[in-house]
Amino acid sequence: MIEQVLTVVAVKGDTAFLQAEPKPACAGCNGKCGSQVFAKLFGTDKKRFPYQFSEPVSVGQKVKLALDDSHIVMSSFVVYIWPLLFALVTAVLAQAVFGVSEGLQIGAAFAAGVLGFILAKHRLRRVVHDVKVIKIYPLSLPVSQRDGD
Repeated sequence: MIEQVLTVVAVKGDTAFLQAEPKPACAGCNGKCGSQVFAKLFGTDKKRFPYQFSEPVSVGQKVKLALDDSHIVMSSFVVYIWPLLFALVTAVLAQAVFGVSEGLQIGAAFAAGVLGFILAKHRLRRVVHDVKVIKIYPLSLPVSQRDGD
């Protein structure tokens, strides 16, 4: 299970919109590693996650959610490997079976890679993630007690 503490930023009816706090850089690289650089370049907008609660929550409240990680390995395989396999198999078939020129092989491999990405994206839309509420923190708790839990 992957656990994350999120903050309620808006409530509409029984749906609360949650937002994750940005994680600080680790002590090893002080924010100069590749993941931190990409987060700075592409992760500037904060994503809101809608979730329907069975009990009322209010804005500013912290919530700990857990995500079942059984789908993560398969989802990663689909996203990263399918486009590569589609492109590679298409390039090999284009040369071995059809005997096309190198330019057409590259074009066919690129088109197959895009097709693999589209199919992977379509496949991942059908995956249902099992998100569970671990704990809803009351607003009255000090921050030191929330982090230590």
